[in-house]
Amino acid sequence: MARIGILTMSDGRDFVHGDVEEFCRRSEERLASALREAGHEVVRAREVVWTNRLAVSEARRVADTRPDLTVFNIPVWAFPHFSMLAAAETPGPLLLFSNVDPQYPGMVGMLAAAGGLDQVGRTYGRVWGDVSEPEVLARLEAHARAAKAVQGLRGSTFGRIGGRPMGMYTAVSNPDQWMRKFGVDVEEIDQWELVRRSEGVEAAKVRKAREWLERHAAGVHYDGRQLTPELLERQIRSYYAMRELIEEWNLDFSGIKAQPELTTHFCTMDVTEAFLNDPYDWDGPKEVHVCATEADMDAALTMQILKGLSETPVLFADVRHYHSGRDIWDLVNSGQHATWFASRSDDPAENLRRVQLYPEGFYFPAGGASVHHLAAPGDFTFARLTRKSGRYRMHVMRGSFERYDTATNEELMRQSTYEWPHAFARMDAPAEEILSRYGSNHIHAIPGDRVEELRVVCELLDIDYDGFGSARGGEKR
Repeated sequence: MARIGILTMSDGRDFVHGDVEEFCRRSEERLASALREAGHEVVRAREVVWTNRLAVSEARRVADTRPDLTVFNIPVWAFPHFSMLAAAETPGPLLLFSNVDPQYPGMVGMLAAAGGLDQVGRTYGRVWGDVSEPEVLARLEAHARAAKAVQGLRGSTFGRIGGRPMGMYTAVSNPDQWMRKFGVDVEEIDQWELVRRSEGVEAAKVRKAREWLERHAAGVHYDGRQLTPELLERQIRSYYAMRELIEEWNLDFSGIKAQPELTTHFCTMDVTEAFLNDPYDWDGPKEVHVCATEADMDAALTMQILKGLSETPVLFADVRHYHSGRDIWDLVNSGQHATWFASRSDDPAENLRRVQLYPEGFYFPAGGASVHHLAAPGDFTFARLTRKSGRYRMHVMRGSFERYDTATNEELMRQSTYEWPHAFARMDAPAEEILSRYGSNHIHAIPGDRVEELRVVCELLDIDYDGFGSARGGEKR
């Protein structure tokens, strides 16, 4: 989970501090214990801050551990300039926390510190209450997860394989802006590297991977033209070539253009992208590596943030079709969905038994396997980074994936591109609102309710929060 630093602030008068120090320490211990029990790593200052020198020295000490989030615990009236001095030495995400106790005016201290930070333009969050109460701890954890996701971007590298796909402005971002706002570098790599490197992949391990797919998938539908064992092995070789690039260039996340050069003359990247985004492959468990199709940079960045919140694979899909009679969306894309979404199981065999490998359709004359499945039902949070007049915003909405009887599932999937992966999504926002304001053809999702974390992410990154449906009302303050 997150690494959380804690500094506890006290009264600057020695005779008052002497009376309240023990209460401050007990308050800090309750806070630290609750966070540790929730699975977080906690770094505590050595002393309660009650002088300006301690504010600086203890803040520097905690900052040296590179916490994802620093909490200023204010259980009593604390001189506000201690928080101001400590904040100046705390470069990462910051949160003010206070108990609500009528005997000790910690709430007063928190509000005074908050006002000072507002005046100097420092970004921070606020949580108050009894940390033993689940809703209070949940708010603390939302800030911790958001901070960890944001800090995880700093110093990372995105690998863009190829260039702009099919004239899509929304797939291309400014590397200068990424470095300035997110701390992310962009490494440009030509698609020829995938073609060139794939030729050198060991034949025995490629054959083993193909046989694993044939054994575990619900079906591998060779047609002798668009999908052959040789074409499937070419896709597997491309996967290994991509893994080699990730290792060699130290890529933290990536995107592959593919269309039209690779999909017309080499093979599709569907197998490569699906298994990079999976928590496993034919060689065993592995870390999820976010890889966006069509080298969509803002898609990849959104997915990397969502992965930091959930530590699961992240959906990538087109907003393909709206079934108005059922009020559901068919989210479809050419093989991008990780196979994990088929059942969301830790056991790859459980997921793969719902996956079919079909021959690619007419869009992709080079051929290969399309990774077909239907996403398992459950509650999800949907998000997408977009830009309006150059300024970033985050579209956010709640929804769920649904499945129906076999005949209905088949009938609905065949209304679009059947061989691609599908997710039937019921959004907690009206179609008119989505179609009139949503700023991309791509959308992304993770399980559960992550709206609060995304609100915090937007505040930390100074981007505009743009909620739809029930996720509205959290616009950036």
